[in-house]
Amino acid sequence: AAYNSFEKSDYVLLGQNGKPVAVVEAKKSTKDAELGREQAKQYCYNIKQQENVPLPFCFYTNGHDIFFWDLENAPPRKVIGFPTLDDIERYQFIRNNKKKLTHELINVDIAGRDYQIKAIRSVLEGIDKNERDFLLVMATGTGKTRTCIALVDALMRANRVEKVLFLVDRIALREQALDAFKEHLPDEPRWPHVGEKLISKSRRIYVSTYPTMLNIITNQKNTLSPHFFDLVVIDESHRSIYNTYKEVLDYFKAINVGLTATPVNLVDRSTFSLFECKDGVPSFAYTYEQAVNNIPPYLSDFRVMKIQTKFQIEGISKRTVSLEEQKQLILDGKEIEDISFEGKDLEKIVTNAGTNTLIVKEFMEECIKDSNGVIPGKTIFFCSSIDHARRLEQTFDTLYPEYCGNLAKVIVSDDPRVYGKSGLLAQFTNKDMPRIAISVDMLDTGIDVRELVNLVFAKPVYSYTKFWQMIGRGTRLLEPKKIKPWCTKKDDFLIIDCWDNFEYFKVEPKGKESNSTLALPIRYIAARINKIAKAIELNQVNIIQKESQTLRHNIAELPSDSIAIREASANLEKIESDEYWQVITNDKIEFLRNEIQPLFKTLSNTDFKAMRFNKDVLELSTVLMGKNADIKQDAEKYHVLLEGVIEQIKLLPLSIDFVAEHKELIEQSQRSKYWQICTDVTLDVLMVKLSPLMKHKDNSNEASQTVHLNFKDEVRTKEMVEFGPENESIHIDQYKEMVEKLITELTDSNPVLQKMQANKVISEVEADQLAECLHNEHPHITEDLLRRVYKNRKAKFVQFIRHILGLETLSSFPETVSKAFEQFIAEHTNLTTRQLEFLSLLKSFIIDQQKVEKRDLIQAPFTVIHPQGIRGIFDKEVINEILLLTEKLAA
Repeated sequence: AAYNSFEKSDYVLLGQNGKPVAVVEAKKSTKDAELGREQAKQYCYNIKQQENVPLPFCFYTNGHDIFFWDLENAPPRKVIGFPTLDDIERYQFIRNNKKKLTHELINVDIAGRDYQIKAIRSVLEGIDKNERDFLLVMATGTGKTRTCIALVDALMRANRVEKVLFLVDRIALREQALDAFKEHLPDEPRWPHVGEKLISKSRRIYVSTYPTMLNIITNQKNTLSPHFFDLVVIDESHRSIYNTYKEVLDYFKAINVGLTATPVNLVDRSTFSLFECKDGVPSFAYTYEQAVNNIPPYLSDFRVMKIQTKFQIEGISKRTVSLEEQKQLILDGKEIEDISFEGKDLEKIVTNAGTNTLIVKEFMEECIKDSNGVIPGKTIFFCSSIDHARRLEQTFDTLYPEYCGNLAKVIVSDDPRVYGKSGLLAQFTNKDMPRIAISVDMLDTGIDVRELVNLVFAKPVYSYTKFWQMIGRGTRLLEPKKIKPWCTKKDDFLIIDCWDNFEYFKVEPKGKESNSTLALPIRYIAARINKIAKAIELNQVNIIQKESQTLRHNIAELPSDSIAIREASANLEKIESDEYWQVITNDKIEFLRNEIQPLFKTLSNTDFKAMRFNKDVLELSTVLMGKNADIKQDAEKYHVLLEGVIEQIKLLPLSIDFVAEHKELIEQSQRSKYWQICTDVTLDVLMVKLSPLMKHKDNSNEASQTVHLNFKDEVRTKEMVEFGPENESIHIDQYKEMVEKLITELTDSNPVLQKMQANKVISEVEADQLAECLHNEHPHITEDLLRRVYKNRKAKFVQFIRHILGLETLSSFPETVSKAFEQFIAEHTNLTTRQLEFLSLLKSFIIDQQKVEKRDLIQAPFTVIHPQGIRGIFDKEVINEILLLTEKLAA
């Protein structure tokens, strides 16, 4: 109020020096917040002019919606709350000191591959255009985390961001990300340190699981401002993140970068929508096929072996079990007629020790082993349940006792021994033993173990996205500087498919349509709203009033500190008055369904077993109203729902005193007479009295239904499957192996080879003698063939031999070209995405044509990128550098 220019402003926020730093224009809650936009802008400019201060930040609100406008720098955006003074000062620093991102170089020591540079450049160019949402689709193993760290490094050096949040979906991935940031940005303070529980506000890099951050911002003692982070990275961005944890992204409203390995054609629409991807096109994409087919490859290819047993194909029944085993079954007091299971029932409702034994034996025979050829290389078994995993672990221990229980270990998320520096996961990653990780879900995604050479699909998979994430566990190549004794070489990896998954995805390329199951609280409220709608249709006034009153009570229980609830405050305000509920119309029903019902996903602190029972009884009571009106239409649905409710009541244990207090009602509700005369009031009583007891349901009967058998099984199908990226021709691999094996054998006796191995110079006569010797051993060992097989048109015969002996590295022509372009790009990390596309096309052209002329660069295919070819893309100086590069490669 001490400033004249403040008089018309609703609120002016002052900095530590008492000078204005922000203006807030506040409209009534009944008005649109956007009405204050122009007013707030004018106040900001007036204050800047009259008080001679930097342009204040602009806010306008109606109490429900808040908009933040960094005038002259970015368009307005909706935010969840107001910044702290620290946030404002950080914004001022960024505004005053930010650099142009097109000039910012990328640290190639962190992420120096051409596609990584292109991914980073695509985000930097977008931020320079005031874009705030980006989605990077990069195959597992192509360095998403490193790419992200190099992006963070560039943004921090350009003074565009100060505080970064990296979100992951599991603790193990949090530890991996923290280690990666520590390695590549060691000077940036990180949270959390080991054992740190409370969040510190003084760090720059924050790595958190989604649940942890959600708990922090929804806690009543939350001190994190919605403006605390400048950049949020969402690792493994997919539908479940969108459905469950979007609240975190809604709260911070920072620059968002989503990372996913899901193939582009399988990224769901909600993910594209979250990151503002137009027409379903991500900000950047690099596929598994591109990585495998790169020269040299960035990822490992794989082979697939299909193994299926008799019981998997034919099931377990009197027809498939031997007479000897049928006799033993009778001696054990069981009836063979009771044994009738389909193959798909294995490890669901029946388990057969003989089948698990056979799968383990086949794996030990066919798997890729370490250099000694005895023990399997690092392996993951993907299992259907924890019980299944434990049974396989026991099978390994029984069949191979010489390893003293150390060969295979169950690694699942609910085992506390998994985590930590000496936990099971760290042992599997960093030590010789265990060699085999038997897991359920935990190791399906995100875990980085480069030495993995075997994957065993011991369960059927129906999600194509998850299927490729599981394959991605084995795609990483070894790091030359970090070779471990138990895995010194990795040409490809082996997938043993025990459940015909690869055949399934050939027939159903996208798998089953994923059922986006709504959260139980949403389904519960939907059941109540549906009942009100049915009561309106049948003019049941008492039921309308009763259920509406209960619905209002349910709405009042929504967590007021939730971001989603705060954002919906305007809609919730509409339904607060008694007047709204006096007459419920169809329009109001639709409003409740579309605007209020989805808010119940925020409800977490409740008795879900009681809620599930109440939902089922609500649905039953709704059908009961319709059944009385039209018995043919709803009779079948009524009986299905009725059986489900009775089944839940049956599981209530009368051995518990306070359950036994309702023994009479529990027993009555299991008799048909009770249901023949029941009314809506009867069902209300049932819910009130029995739903609180549902948490004590005895589920042991359900678990005991699994049938345990031990019949001998046999292999019916064992074959290699063609699947995935096109493999290199097998005859080329065989030719290489033949030449390398022959030279290794001859080295013991051939004096010229012995002289070469001692790294001594040989004469031309000796080289000719060696060539003749090898040609006599095998007529197809010629200089011309070696050049074609090793893809090097310039090397001499002796150079190939030195390469095979390990005395020199002989790159193929495609490798030479790829390395030259990679080095060129690493020296020019300020190139635009369009320029990088041109260089990628040029690299492919040279590899394909073996050369390129100057005139080619202004003709097709280069004119596809620009009508003038290279002249329309680069300036004269860079064109000359490119021409020097092409001349060097053609020399």
